[in-house]
Amino acid sequence: MNSAHDHHHTDCAPGGSGACPDDGCHACAVNARPLPRSGTRLMSAERARELARILAALALGAAGILLWETKALGAVVAGSVLAAAYLLAGTPVLLGAARNIARGRVFDELFLMAVASLGAFAIGAMEEAVGVMVFYTLGEFLQEGAAEKSRRSISAVLELRPDKARVLRDGLWTDATPDDVEPGDFVLVRPGERVPVDGVVTEGSGSFDTSALTGESMPRSVAPGGQALAGFISIDAALTIRAERAASASQASRVIELVERAAKAKARTELFISRFAKWYTPAVVFASLALALLPPLLVPGQRLSVWAYRALVMLVISCPCAFVISVPLGYLGGLGGAARRGILIKGANVLDALADARTVVFDKTGTLTDGSFRVTELLPEPGVDPDELLRHAAAAGTHSNHPLARAVRDAWQVTGRPHPGCDAGSYSELPGHGTAATLDGREVLAGSDGILHLRSVPHDCRPSSESVIHVAAGGRYLGRIEAGDTLKADAPDSVDRLRALGIRRVAMLTGDAPAPAQRAAAAAGVSELHHGLLPKGKLERLEAILADERGRGTVIFVGDGINDAPALARADAGIAMGASGADAAVESADVVLMGHEPSLVAEAVSRARRTRRIVTQNILLALGVKLVFLGFGAFGLAAMWEAVIADVGVALAAVLNSTRALK
Repeated sequence: MNSAHDHHHTDCAPGGSGACPDDGCHACAVNARPLPRSGTRLMSAERARELARILAALALGAAGILLWETKALGAVVAGSVLAAAYLLAGTPVLLGAARNIARGRVFDELFLMAVASLGAFAIGAMEEAVGVMVFYTLGEFLQEGAAEKSRRSISAVLELRPDKARVLRDGLWTDATPDDVEPGDFVLVRPGERVPVDGVVTEGSGSFDTSALTGESMPRSVAPGGQALAGFISIDAALTIRAERAASASQASRVIELVERAAKAKARTELFISRFAKWYTPAVVFASLALALLPPLLVPGQRLSVWAYRALVMLVISCPCAFVISVPLGYLGGLGGAARRGILIKGANVLDALADARTVVFDKTGTLTDGSFRVTELLPEPGVDPDELLRHAAAAGTHSNHPLARAVRDAWQVTGRPHPGCDAGSYSELPGHGTAATLDGREVLAGSDGILHLRSVPHDCRPSSESVIHVAAGGRYLGRIEAGDTLKADAPDSVDRLRALGIRRVAMLTGDAPAPAQRAAAAAGVSELHHGLLPKGKLERLEAILADERGRGTVIFVGDGINDAPALARADAGIAMGASGADAAVESADVVLMGHEPSLVAEAVSRARRTRRIVTQNILLALGVKLVFLGFGAFGLAAMWEAVIADVGVALAAVLNSTRALK
């Protein structure tokens, strides 16, 4: 069963359903075969070496502290072991601080870690220097592991390209690889096979499943002269295609390239703690310098060595060890709490991007709609019973896999009556037009306007939606059936909740045609709509939105298909509908929703903001304790171990506070 655009009578002609333009019209929900889920990715060799280095530093540090406290082998040996542990753990930090200084970025957390830990060595507090550096490095390793994306793995996108192509060579159809196909070659694509290269149909009429590239639910009717893109699947006909581009320049190859380019172009969201460090670090450094220099200069009798020692103690106390413990705890609590709700967030930086969101961009099919068609209206001709119209359509589409045929059969099943079936051996498909069968001795037709002309059925041609099914029986026109993609039940509530959270701009990007896109946007309450977009068009439109919103907040993109992968990779935070999403979408996204409800997007933003509040509370708590002990240390009233004990208390309080993010 096929559907094409309806036309006015002057434009109607048998087989007249033309090819859709490249900028998007119809698409299809039929998948040739399920794409495999990627297996669990093992730790890379580089990260394995990093973990081994940290664990070795931890073991050396523990041994050094034990030797230092017991004086078993003497201070020199113990100090040497501690120094080795410090260098093993801290060399990347020291080198990173040096590189940042060379680039003009002096005051960051790496600089403070380097200065404070070296200062601890200078005043003999080697155990604290090693402990802080080891735990800081371990925290960074765990943080980086959580934030690591899976964008390198785009095997699902590679499934867009078949392994072989059937090419006409010397009058014979010969199997070759897609890379062997040159522009001008003729390629044969049979029903159920993917188009290997971009080209133009020269023989045959039928329908393409274009969902891999457009993500949309309606098949695209095609006739000679129509466009065929690599990755399309022929649903119901054998088609001869003249190649126009090499496989490496095909639309499918461009999708892969777009994903890789978008992932590289995406700026990593700066963690909240890094922004905090930009003012905390210089404040601490300048305060320590002032403490070391001003009293000897301004107060008679004060010695530089005494105040320099106190300044070093102050630097060590101000070392962000409490932040290293308390801040990741808050983020981990937020990540864990979201995971318990089926919201899998790939790192703390993603939580920050969600918390800063001011714009949300949705894909349509499979995201705000469920991607499946349902009968929305029966429009019988005068004197025709609506049930009879539906019965004949169900009989004509008895064996069809077309999504509109399935929608008709589902609608008939709701009536509770047995399926009408069709006379044995009478069912046939007319590629590009529809289906025919015999019921009660009469030929029944269902499909596009073209099938009526093909069988010379008198009728009035009138404009209607793209997803219309014309039905005729025994040469008489019975009427038409409207079908449409169904909006998810919670889609309007999801948009309302986002606006209640302060999201200023909600938009929809879709490859669908204008009419169904406008209906879905209006029903969901989305005011900004961009339709007819292929993957490149979606990415370009998202880039424009990112440019518009730069400096005002982050941009979230929500999608589920392979065609959404470039936009998911490029957005400040890409959210994939993981329950039904393609592998490429899940792997390119920063957040994966294990359910299919768009309302989880609002929950993800809400949880991210709550996590941000908890992290801020942890920072203020740690900062408050630091300020108290900094004051004591400046006047020689606090020793290093007292500050360390205070930091432990801060960490315990942060643990308790962070558990709130799990709820």
